[in-house]
This record gives sequence, C-alpha cells and structure tokens, in this order.
Amino acid sequence: MATLRLVVQKKRKDGYWPVYIRVVHRGKPSFMPTGKVVNDKGLTKSREIKDTFVLSLLMPRIVEYTEALNRVDVTNWTVQEVVNFLKTGTEDISFSEYARRHADRMVDEGHVRNARNYVLALQHLERFLGTTDVKFSALTSATIEKWIRSLSTTSRAKEMYPVCLRQVFRAALLDYNDYDKGVMRIKTNPWMRIRIPRADRPEKLAITPEEARAFFAAPLPQTKVVAPLSEVGRDTAMFVLCLAGINTVDLYNMRKVDYHEGILHYKRSKTRGSRSDEAYIEMRVPPILQPLMEKYATGDDDDRLFSFHNRFSTSDSFGSGANTGIKQICESMGITGDSRYCVYTFRHTWGTVAQNDCGATIAEVAFAMNHSDGHNVTRGYIRPDFSPAWELNEKVVEFIFFTNNPSSRHREDEGAGIFRFSPKQMIHAGIYFKGELLGEIRDIGYGNVDEVIGKLLAFVPDRIPNRSNVQIKIEIVDKGQVAFFERMKGVSF
Repeated sequence: MATLRLVVQKKRKDGYWPVYIRVVHRGKPSFMPTGKVVNDKGLTKSREIKDTFVLSLLMPRIVEYTEALNRVDVTNWTVQEVVNFLKTGTEDISFSEYARRHADRMVDEGHVRNARNYVLALQHLERFLGTTDVKFSALTSATIEKWIRSLSTTSRAKEMYPVCLRQVFRAALLDYNDYDKGVMRIKTNPWMRIRIPRADRPEKLAITPEEARAFFAAPLPQTKVVAPLSEVGRDTAMFVLCLAGINTVDLYNMRKVDYHEGILHYKRSKTRGSRSDEAYIEMRVPPILQPLMEKYATGDDDDRLFSFHNRFSTSDSFGSGANTGIKQICESMGITGDSRYCVYTFRHTWGTVAQNDCGATIAEVAFAMNHSDGHNVTRGYIRPDFSPAWELNEKVVEFIFFTNNPSSRHREDEGAGIFRFSPKQMIHAGIYFKGELLGEIRDIGYGNVDEVIGKLLAFVPDRIPNRSNVQIKIEIVDKGQVAFFERMKGVSF
C-alpha cells in the first residue's frame, strides 16, 4: 500500500516553502505539487508542516486519496502509476469533452457525416440537461431514460442519438478504465439497463419509371440565376439513377484517379470503415452520362473529378443543394409537400426498377448498389467481377430512358394482381390436399406460374380422387410475394 505525507523540499527565493504530497510505493518516492506554500513559522524545526490553515486544506485531500487507493489493487503498480491515478482517478470526467474528442477522431478517420450525427446527439443531450459540460456521473439510467423519452416524437433521432452516445460511452470505458489493474475511473455503465427504441420505418421512396420519365422531361423552373439549384438537382438525380444509386458524398469526393477506362473505382464512404473490403466497387459509366461528365469536369490543376466542390463547401451542403433543386422541379410539376422527391428517391427507384422491371434478384440489386451482403470477410479476400452490376445498371437505364414500357406496379394494377417472376428469382412452392403437403420445390429457373404448377402436379398421388381440388402456394422468395392457386384432378390435370 502506498503511503502519503505532506512535505516541503526547497525554500524559494521569496522565502516560502512549496508544499508537496509525497507518495512512496514499493520503496520509490514521487512528489505531487499541491499549489500551497508555508513560511518558516509554518514549519517545525524538523521541517514538519504545522500551519493549521494549510493542514486544514490538504489533509482532506490526503484522506480522499487514501480512500481512492483502498478501492483498487495497487500491488503491482509503479509509483508513477499511483500518482497518475491520484491525479486523474478521483476527478469527475467530462462526458461532453470526451464526446467532442471522439467526434473529432471520427472526422480525422474520414467519417465526417457520422461524426456530425454524434455531435447533434451530444448537443441535444446538453440542451436537455441545461449544460455544455455533462459529466459521466450525471449519466444515470434514470436520466438517460428521461432524455430518450424526450425524443419519442422524432422518427429517427429516438434511435440514432442514443446509439451514438452509447458508442461514445463504450469507447470511454476502454480509454479510462484499466480492467487488468482495477482502475475504474468510470465506475458505472447505465446503458446496461437502457432499451433504445427503434426508429420509425420510413416509407418506400421509390417512384415508378413513368414518374421518373416525367421528372427528367419536366422543364426547369424559370429563373435568372446561372446554373440554378433546380439544374444541379436534376443533374445529380441523373447521376444517381444512372450509376446504380451512387451516394452524393461519393460523387462529391470522386477523384480523377478514380476514373479510368470509362469506369469509376471508389469506396463507398458510408460503409467503407465497417467492411473488410472497404466497400470497394467499380461502376462503368453508361453513355447517357457523357454529357454530364463533360459538363461537370474540372480543370487540369484540380484533382477532383467533378466540380461540385467549387460551389458547395462540403458533401453535406452539396446533398442539401441537390435536394432543394429536386424539390423545386417537383413543385413546378405540381408535386408538393411530403410527396416531393429527394436524392434518395432516385437511389430507391434504381433498386426497385432493377428488381421489378429488369428481373434482378435482391442479391443482384444489393451487389450493384454496394450493400453489405453478409459475406464481408469473403469479399475482403477476393477481387469481384463487377461486370454483372454494370449490365444490370444499363438495363435499368435502358428501361427508364429508352422505352415507354409501363412499370410492373402499373401492370399489376391493370391485371388485377398478375403474379410475375423471372428465371433468376428463387421460387418456393408447395402443393396440398386437405392441408397435407404432397410435395414442394425450392429453386430458380422458372419463368412463369404454369411451369411451377406443372412441376408440382407430379407430386399428386393416385389415391387422390378425380374431381378433387388440390391447393398450390407459390412464393417469390426475393420479393416476399405469395400467390395461391387451385387445380382439379381429372379436369385441370
């Protein structure tokens, strides 16, 4: 056990003696300044401190330090580790200060947009508690639960803000607590008892190919501004829809070195830090985008591929400006309120058209849109062939811009719910008689309902009487759609 004592060492030129706390541990001494001084009258002949005022101030500190050391095992510590613990282990640490440093680290690591969410979460907590210096000790389970309840009317923040601050708290536990040595500067974890609510599930943002065609054909609103936001919004929507739903942050940050042989080579900013393959993808630029590639090209002295940064200071402001321009076009078309489109409308539309109108599976859509597919480790070991994504992207571009075919959504409305699928989609189907499963299939390669039913009818045994009905259930696994059919033995088969 370390011993602590008030001592003086050398007299200063002004005649005063600085007072220290001498810490001795495992035979090694160290001296902690106290900021207090005494004169000769405050010392005994053996230089023991007798100044009652100084003693009254410093002895409680000695008691506090001793109690702190009693709560940990310092047997194997060095004297310097003991001193460091006494200097910091008894202080109430600022959660606000640590959270801001955590967000700054995220910015340094390239996670600018995520860092912004962390800062917004902290600011909301600080407003709720009425201070810009929230201490860790103030974050009790009861306090956090009250704060989360204050977010209940929000659609997304009620989940996102608590998740952000919980991550900050977990990082602080690793930074401040030394579990091997029993140093616990943050003594509790209130998040163990907190249940974070789920964010409201957003409505599907996709529009039909007909609506997309109408948007891009709409005249821009009249304005005297050169290169108005409506033009930027339309062009950005075109980039997104024709590059497999690319994010605006990736358009903004794209470098010239990322584009060669007609192909964009980049890592998706949103998820590159959480995937072993760093969310790398290659996307071939379709010919329809060549005019825009030239329109937004930068000069020889600029390493950026597109000139968006010359007008917008950050990727967030670029995305915001594009959204404003898109909404201006919507309003000119008579689309108002929550029905107006945004950049993400065209990302969602790409995925929807790829699956519903171009026959792609969910896995193929996810691959082309650079979503995590559950095989992150594997993708970190191999170099994928991205050409299937290019081909799917060009099918979507062809369907929207170079045909006037109706969307599958409209075809289903007109056909009273026509059930369609492609040979690439996984089918799970079964045939039943009086509730008994007679046989089932789960495979791809079926082009229509009749092919599936024909396969299932082979499972019907001879014991089923003629003119008896069998029931058939067919599920398009990729779409999550189910349809039911009935056939009569001796009539239909």
